[in-house]
Amino acid sequence: MPPAMTSLRGFDRLEVGPVSLEPRALSAPYAVFHGSQKDEITLQYRYEQDVFDADDAADHNLGTMMMAQAALNYGLFCDQIVIHGPVDTVDLALLRGMLRNTNREILVHKLCQPNPFLLPGRIEINASDIPSLEGAPLLSPRLSNSRIVAPWEHDNHRVAVLSSGGKESLLTFGLMRELGFEVHPIYINESGRHWFTALNAHRGFKNTVPTTQRVWTNIDRVYNWMLRHLPFIRQDFAHVRADQYPIRLWTVAGLIVGSLPLLRARAIGRLLIGNEYDTSLRLSFHGLSHYGGLYDQSHWFDAALSKYYDKKRWGIKQFSILRPLSELLVQKTLAQRYPQLQAWQVSCHAAHLDEEKALPCGRCEKCRRVVGMLEAIGADPGRCGYTAAQIEQTMAALASQSLHQDAPTSEHLLWLLTQRGKLPQPSRRRARPHPEVMKLRFDTLHAPFDLIPLDLRQPLLRLMLEHADGALIRQHRTWAPFDPRE
Repeated sequence: MPPAMTSLRGFDRLEVGPVSLEPRALSAPYAVFHGSQKDEITLQYRYEQDVFDADDAADHNLGTMMMAQAALNYGLFCDQIVIHGPVDTVDLALLRGMLRNTNREILVHKLCQPNPFLLPGRIEINASDIPSLEGAPLLSPRLSNSRIVAPWEHDNHRVAVLSSGGKESLLTFGLMRELGFEVHPIYINESGRHWFTALNAHRGFKNTVPTTQRVWTNIDRVYNWMLRHLPFIRQDFAHVRADQYPIRLWTVAGLIVGSLPLLRARAIGRLLIGNEYDTSLRLSFHGLSHYGGLYDQSHWFDAALSKYYDKKRWGIKQFSILRPLSELLVQKTLAQRYPQLQAWQVSCHAAHLDEEKALPCGRCEKCRRVVGMLEAIGADPGRCGYTAAQIEQTMAALASQSLHQDAPTSEHLLWLLTQRGKLPQPSRRRARPHPEVMKLRFDTLHAPFDLIPLDLRQPLLRLMLEHADGALIRQHRTWAPFDPRE
């Protein structure tokens, strides 16, 4: 084992499974082995309707794949990952490919970049070693050489929206409902405080949209339990205020798989994820190619999962309808077109409860972004819970503190705020107009034109163009006017 890998090692082996199934529940042990010591926790998912048959081999296969996802965050930190349960060669190829990719993303973004959760001096990684670093092999003792295939019924008029209370899933729901589709908002209820961001929207949807479903999981507790086994992580991590997770980057998949049993039970043909223009990146770090820490929000991820579903004969297509939109244009469209949905928006890293209603903290980076965007488009941040004092403080912070946005959107946001006289003092950050971020943008890297299925494309573009300032297509490194309706 290379010296760099030795410094990352936290335990000998991680074992997952086998799964236990009930009609409305799924569970499996996560066991960490270090020498003669074993520590164990149980990962769980619970549903509001019957979704599993304990006597069905295909259900055990689906459950095993669901339970394996969280383990893909830890390939750099042990000698082996072992998945106990029935999987076939298609399953194993997906798991191993995603494990290799996640190893790269975590290495670059969590271990080689500033990370407030790391203990100083515990990790030594030489840049020359980075391209050759490999993680633990993933083993499956119950690998089947024959395909485990059980076709699902599916109807493309039924669409599921992976919902969170954020602006992207709210806008996705609004657009698809307006177009007349049968929309199923699926909320994955993590057991910790992360659920606060979804609470207001879930309650609103539960009272008004009969197809709403909630899936409870303790996957966030499993993530925190795993951190206790990594000696280079600060063990007071729960008290560190930061706009990132300590080590994990394979998180969206843990939510997506939670929705799959519902898609099967309801014969849903499309799974919509709310990701916008700037979440598909290809970068290089000391010769190691990676996806900017955003792979599970990219259209390559959607394509890989859709291909997997096809091989399993499940009939599901996974995609985002928001790829041509910047974050600022997403916020504008939601606030202008669906103000009743926007009132349920909670986009905050540290939301809290006040008389059973979730409210944003008003201090984190995400709150700065949301308040700034709403002020820039002339909308009222108070609609989604911000107080006058929080708005004033946030606007002051925007003049000096950075945002986790792509540079054109961030600079255009500051320019809009400056034009509207919303910044209380001259900004120390760059304010510059980028009118392209308020247009629909199509290019081969971030938003290929054909990502939206043909039957949805023209109806959706018609609605989006009512709020965008036109559309552009990338040609030879420049933007050219483009009418996507032709």
